[in-house]
Amino acid sequence: MKKTALLAPFLLFCIQLYSINPIDSFINNKLLENASISLLVKDMDTNQKLFDFKSKTSIIPASTVKLITTATALELLGSDFSFETKLEIDGNILNDSTLTGNLYIRGGGDPTLGSDCFENNQFMDEWVKMVRKAGINRITGRIIADASLFDDEGVNPKWTWEDIGNYYAAGVYGISYLDNKLKITLQSNILGSKPEIVKTSPVIPGLIIDNRLTSTNISFDSAYFYGAPRSNNRSIYGEIPAFKSAFVIKGDIPNPGLLLAQNFNEKLQQAGIKTSLPPIDNIDVSTKRRIIYTHFSPPLSDIITETNLHSNNLYAEHIFRYLSLKNSKIASTNVAIKVIKSFWKSKGLPVDQLFMYDGSGLSPVNAISANFFVDLLMYMGTKSKNKDVFYNSLPVAGESGTLSTFLKNSSLQGKVFAKSGTISRVKCYAGYIDKNGKKYAFAIMVNNANGSSKAVTKKMEEFLLSIFLK
Repeated sequence: MKKTALLAPFLLFCIQLYSINPIDSFINNKLLENASISLLVKDMDTNQKLFDFKSKTSIIPASTVKLITTATALELLGSDFSFETKLEIDGNILNDSTLTGNLYIRGGGDPTLGSDCFENNQFMDEWVKMVRKAGINRITGRIIADASLFDDEGVNPKWTWEDIGNYYAAGVYGISYLDNKLKITLQSNILGSKPEIVKTSPVIPGLIIDNRLTSTNISFDSAYFYGAPRSNNRSIYGEIPAFKSAFVIKGDIPNPGLLLAQNFNEKLQQAGIKTSLPPIDNIDVSTKRRIIYTHFSPPLSDIITETNLHSNNLYAEHIFRYLSLKNSKIASTNVAIKVIKSFWKSKGLPVDQLFMYDGSGLSPVNAISANFFVDLLMYMGTKSKNKDVFYNSLPVAGESGTLSTFLKNSSLQGKVFAKSGTISRVKCYAGYIDKNGKKYAFAIMVNNANGSSKAVTKKMEEFLLSIFLK
């Protein structure tokens, strides 16, 4: 009798504990009481909504936008697609191996030329071989960078001024090179002093840097680059730690196409292939040319894996812009948006909940619902012939990419395959959960919480763990 009396309150406590709605536990706290939230979890076998909170409300998604960019690219281009960069010539090749004309680098929107992500920095050696194979030992004209496949916009007009000019918001062009990333090494001294620029990598001819940095007692990089696309004028504001002999900060390369032409010109000269005039990036697109070599990027499947695994903004934006070529001869943001919306509308997705202005998620005016994300994930997971490539491109909770610390050492480590999204006052996750032989699609999005991104992430982890206790 005594044991029964003691057991009853315990059983009641357990019943109350498990009867609490996980969504109520998630939203009813000081951290999220003023936040905008959109949340949905679906069983992929039954299409049943298991947990739903304002799932049709569109809010800022940050880098989870890359799911839409990469999924659309797989469906419209195919996993084996490669970007092409072509070496072309005008004029004639004489008997003495002189090209009486120019050599063009016709960009194809490839973000991987010289990229650290694929370690293909030796690609120009192959280009030199191909020029020689074409019978050219001297060029009377120039090396000309032709980036005209993409429009002249460079950076997205919906990005913030604080981001533009920094490596993570580099310009997007028909020719990109070295991840469009500029590294500047600084030497800092006493508190309050101006750090000295020691070197830049790569060396950019004509680059002018207005250094407004200050050495302070911080321990991290708080330097910001400012500058317009294709302009060789860059300003750096902010702070870096004091007393550092070699502190590296990163901005963007203002004109990667021209820099590639300049570096290729140097390679040719070193190989004994002389050019008569300096490289340029001003072109006459009507000039008749012929192709002497086509360079292929790694397959789209590999590029998409890099995009999603490490949240590579540059790769995402190139893929995004390239999609517009389905409906246009010149790649642009506005046409890319129309192509993406049209495709997913044709698949029955709720595009009225999709407000997309870039391909990476940097723009704070993007707004997408959890419902749209889950519908896209359901389509890619159950109907797409590219489902395995898409699934395998995603970071794994507690193990890889941008999810390497998410849910680490929990029962869901290794069982969540998702894309994260983080910008100021935004934290989002969307992807798949594979638990006990069943699969679920989910999106959990929070804007404007009363606390840090880290605190919001912890609440999200608690929510996911609470609904997958068994």
